[in-house]
Amino acid sequence: MYSLNVNGKLYEVEKDKSLMSYLRDDLGLTAVKNGCDEGACGACSVIADGKVIRACIMRVSKVEGKKIVTVEGLTERERDVYSYAFAKCGAVQCGFCIPGMVISAKALIDQNNNPTKIDVKKAIKGNICRCTGYVKIEEAIMLAAQIFRNNEEIPYNEDAVNIGKSIFRVDARDKTLGEAKYVDDIVVEGMVYGKAIRPPYARCKVISINKDKALKLDGVIGVYTAEDIPGERFIGHIKRDWPVMIAVGEETRYVGDAVALVVADTKEKLEEAIKLVEIKYEKLTPINNPKEAAADGAPFIHNGGNLLSLQTLKRGDVEVAFEKAKYISEYNYKTPFTEHAFLEPECAIGVPDGDGVKVITGGQGIYDEYREITEMLGIDSSKVRIQSAYVGGGFGGKEDMSVQHHAGLLAYLSKKPVKVLLSRQESIKIHPKRHAMEIYMKVACDENGKLLGMISRIISDTGAYASLGGPVLQRACTHAAGPYNYQNVDIEGKAYYTNNPPAGAFRGFGVTQSCFAMESTLNDLAEKVGISPWEIRYLNAIRPGEVLPNGQIADEGTAFAETLEAVKEVYENLSQDESKFVGIASAMKNAGLGVGVPDIGRCNIFVQDGIARIRSSASGIGQGLQTIIYQVVCETTGLNPKQVVIEQPDTKYTPNSGTTTASRQTVFTGEATRRASLKLKEALKEKSIEELEGELFSGEYSFESDPMGSDKPNPVSHVSYGYATQVVILNKEGIVEKVVAAHDIGHAINPVTASGQIDGGVIMSLGYGLTEDFPLKDGVPQAKFGTLGLLRSVQSPEIETILIEKNKEELAYGAKGIGEIAAIPAAPAVQNAYYKKDGKFRTTLPLENTAYKK
Repeated sequence: MYSLNVNGKLYEVEKDKSLMSYLRDDLGLTAVKNGCDEGACGACSVIADGKVIRACIMRVSKVEGKKIVTVEGLTERERDVYSYAFAKCGAVQCGFCIPGMVISAKALIDQNNNPTKIDVKKAIKGNICRCTGYVKIEEAIMLAAQIFRNNEEIPYNEDAVNIGKSIFRVDARDKTLGEAKYVDDIVVEGMVYGKAIRPPYARCKVISINKDKALKLDGVIGVYTAEDIPGERFIGHIKRDWPVMIAVGEETRYVGDAVALVVADTKEKLEEAIKLVEIKYEKLTPINNPKEAAADGAPFIHNGGNLLSLQTLKRGDVEVAFEKAKYISEYNYKTPFTEHAFLEPECAIGVPDGDGVKVITGGQGIYDEYREITEMLGIDSSKVRIQSAYVGGGFGGKEDMSVQHHAGLLAYLSKKPVKVLLSRQESIKIHPKRHAMEIYMKVACDENGKLLGMISRIISDTGAYASLGGPVLQRACTHAAGPYNYQNVDIEGKAYYTNNPPAGAFRGFGVTQSCFAMESTLNDLAEKVGISPWEIRYLNAIRPGEVLPNGQIADEGTAFAETLEAVKEVYENLSQDESKFVGIASAMKNAGLGVGVPDIGRCNIFVQDGIARIRSSASGIGQGLQTIIYQVVCETTGLNPKQVVIEQPDTKYTPNSGTTTASRQTVFTGEATRRASLKLKEALKEKSIEELEGELFSGEYSFESDPMGSDKPNPVSHVSYGYATQVVILNKEGIVEKVVAAHDIGHAINPVTASGQIDGGVIMSLGYGLTEDFPLKDGVPQAKFGTLGLLRSVQSPEIETILIEKNKEELAYGAKGIGEIAAIPAAPAVQNAYYKKDGKFRTTLPLENTAYKK
């Protein structure tokens, strides 16, 4: 028996256990988040006798007699101050890490209410944030300290909500105080627990499955295999090549494949039962890379061969362009797999609902889940309902099925509510990663640096399943030539299946890879010409009315040159400073799916109890979409903000607005929301909001694009492009001191939210360039969360964001997507900075022989 003092109350604990488990499961203190369960992320931080500890690696017995404080135990004054400061500074994005950050902030401020910026960085160095880049979290902690120090009143939050204003995020307070419910925070009456059994090898044959011993264990509800699936066994985001479970006699394709599913009444019994399921495997030699996959005689991972996708983009006459060239740069580049490392591991709860199911999820598109779960169960779609809880980060890694389908299937088969939660290590093994690519890049220019043409060959490792490997390869190809004015290109891309973890959507969607190659090559060309990297970009920058290498005509809102102009002074001044090494890179990134794929945004506004209820399935994964469309409704209708609320995605009520991907939701759902709001505005001319009770106002926006390979002279690949230029400054030791990021954002609906996206993208891109890696051995991931190379607060530099607002289009109030492009240019910019430092032209990520990675 152990005695604990938690938030001022005394508790008796019979058995020793994980402190995190006790706080979450026994006391219901869900502000203590389970991020990694290995002491690496800080999401479970609590205070014990004034010191921050990690609840996940601490046993109850080790904290007996200590005073434990969680976010739930803050005083009312503290709750108000921290929630205000974090909202005011824009420090809350997905929100999963924020209660842990608040705990670290409180421990610091309780001892030192006048901290320096360095003090703050050190205080949160044990807390990982994958969204924000730490910048605004640090600002929030400094502001909170100031309020406490000076005993300041919290300013009144004015009511006006308009486009272009940095209003507080609608969910900021709930996330800061740990009151927002992510899936694993939800408990359903009668809930039991499920989990998949997965193979020990990437490629092996399942010889037999014996579940008898497991079924005899008290508390085990069921053990299910492929033959128990009532509907389609193969599902997939686009291509249906991914089995819900591998059947006896079949080969596994990667270590994340499910071979059997187990359900038990407690977590402990579940783990015990899994060990009792007897599965025999025949180990086979895996295909480790595209070269092996393409080799003659290589075993087929899927029927039809190992080539998933072949993409080509050819315009102009490349041979003639190279004949005219004065200078040519030619290199082979290599980029790694990357782990998304969102802070919330995947979790879903399946609940029996009549003769169907309801599934509570935390993914990036409830209608993708709806379709795939319906097909798997083989029942009418009216019997399936998907509800979204809060989502603790995604970055593309929560687009595919991970646990959603298994939770739905287990609830359907067992007739009980079933929670399926991945451990962090399971998450690392299972969900799709950023594609590893090998890129050959050859670019030519004339004697002045004017670009003439380029050739590129891209080889992509798409892993075990298609996921979004085809579209990612497309985007790598359509953007490979960069945001420049020349039309002689010859680009070919191939994506191969291997026995590595699947690769799919990841922030940047293929452009991170090809941009690294193009921008590095462009910097090399500038040196050959004898001009600066800034000059070669400005000379070739695409401008309104000019034609991009993919054939699309740049629209009037194009502000690439303006991003270069915005960084010119800092780039040129610091380039003269012998104590600094300055690198530069630019990028473009599409909004919307494009390339001929149907793309529709939808939003309904339903009036109930005098409130305009915004309903869209568009998933908020930390980018602030809910706040954006809330602002759109308030701006367009003129309603008082208290008369407007936004609801969570739910297939029962919210229309299909597509997946949160491709930097599309602000444009597509934003415009759909504007159109619905205009209808409501018109109705409000005749009636009050109360008199419109029960009325529904629907908005929809679609855009028709041209497919790759279109024979049009100027095909329209995407509805719009954003542009960016980022400058990275190293000190003499090779440490990144500052990044200046200038972004063509069209029109910033919420400037603080937009700059926060840029902050986070910069840090993610620096990690991609300098520290992050995903080593594999025979298809098995070798990394843990703590060894992924994620940058921490003490490694994060100063970030200066510059928002360029030029777009005057009515569409979505002129906004462009910012989520992806923010994460693209810093990696090639830091490559350029290191070249300036030591003269080594690096072609592999993460960069070798740096101050960050030897």
